[in-house]
Amino acid sequence: MKAPCFALITLLLLALFAPPSLGEVKPNIVLILADDLGSADLGYRGGEAWTPNIDRLAREGVRLDAFYGQQLCSPARAALMTGRYPMRYGLQSLFIMPGHRYGLPTDERTIPEALREAGYQTYMVGKWHLGHGERQYWPQNRGFDHFYGNLLGMVDYYTHDGGGVVDWQRNGQFIQEPGYHTELIAAEAVRLIQRQDRNRPFFLYFAPLAPHAPYQVPQAELKRYASMPEGERRTYLAMVSALDRAVGRLARALDETGLRRNTLILFASDNGGLGPSAQGPARNFPFRGGKGELHEGGVRVPAFANWPGKLKPSIIDEPAHMVDIMPTLLALSGGKVNPARPLDGQDLWPLLAEGKAVPREEILINVEASGGALRKDGWKLVMPTLQPGRAQLFDLAHDVGETANLARLYPEIAADLQTRLLIYASWQKPSAALKANNPILPQAPEGFMFDVGLGWEVFSGSPAAAKVR
Repeated sequence: MKAPCFALITLLLLALFAPPSLGEVKPNIVLILADDLGSADLGYRGGEAWTPNIDRLAREGVRLDAFYGQQLCSPARAALMTGRYPMRYGLQSLFIMPGHRYGLPTDERTIPEALREAGYQTYMVGKWHLGHGERQYWPQNRGFDHFYGNLLGMVDYYTHDGGGVVDWQRNGQFIQEPGYHTELIAAEAVRLIQRQDRNRPFFLYFAPLAPHAPYQVPQAELKRYASMPEGERRTYLAMVSALDRAVGRLARALDETGLRRNTLILFASDNGGLGPSAQGPARNFPFRGGKGELHEGGVRVPAFANWPGKLKPSIIDEPAHMVDIMPTLLALSGGKVNPARPLDGQDLWPLLAEGKAVPREEILINVEASGGALRKDGWKLVMPTLQPGRAQLFDLAHDVGETANLARLYPEIAADLQTRLLIYASWQKPSAALKANNPILPQAPEGFMFDVGLGWEVFSGSPAAAKVR
């Protein structure tokens, strides 16, 4: 009797933790991408922000404590959407600025395009930041059935003004709609969940601007931090709490509609927070640096996966990267990989469900003319430039704060990682940001990143009736 019982238990466990086969009901997918979130600010990571909803999802799910984004917004979102390192198509440098006309190249296949082919309804609410100057780059032309939010990297949270025009749209139509950015997109996401056709799986990309600048938040959220001195840090923490409240609304909507048991929730930040070294309000401790840097504080971000009944609570220190999201979702959904665009990421499902290591040699963090970074096992190489002799080698297993450069003590390891990085450098396409024929952008008024033309026309009598030339 023992053998049959053991076999039965084994089959039940396999059924519970195996990815869904193509004959089964495909999972719904909710992908939440915070913006400029400090790795040390969330409650479950010991931070000061009040984040009970995010904390619960993290505690009940699989925490990815060595998850890498990119150093800036557009590169991170490009890596996420394509499953390919952004240096392959020229988005590895800087970010798409208001005056730029380029975007994510249209021959790159995106997650929503692949999932739509697999039978999914695809929705996006929030910040796009992968092209605004031409309609071909807009979300609804990159695989999303529905888009509600802003195209630029930063807008006013209340007026939705970016660079002098209203950057707020629903499915290609610019609109004026009062309200706080985080609350508006949460309400839209809830409506989409409530109206979802139960006979079709859905993919929801929830991309809040929060807690990216400008630092603005409803007064009600500030009351929670009344004991703190006034300033950007207090406002920033309240913005993180507003984001948490939005995440809670999504989770409740999934519960109330009965969709939660078949929904995978993924959460991450695009890059590290803007920390004190850059006069920013975020905290990335114990990591060094912050947004815009290749050290851990700029690229190692909070992340987790939650799926009731499919994923057991655990903490994983195995390195993973933003490019791993697309192959993971394609494996779960039955989506196809474009052979002409090989993915750089790996399917994380065995890691999430069983803690199995991902089979790969290294993780490329970034590479461009000004330098790059790469991680292999517990070692990390940072090169401020690609010139010999400038290598910084860190033993992350014992020095997660990257305080001791060990390149001279371990020259063989440094040389191996440098060779690997230079191979990636030979693959890269010229940076679209550096090729763009835009002048150096002038100093902007306080509250805006750039005060330049967007390539928009605003028709008299209706400031909201803006369209791209």
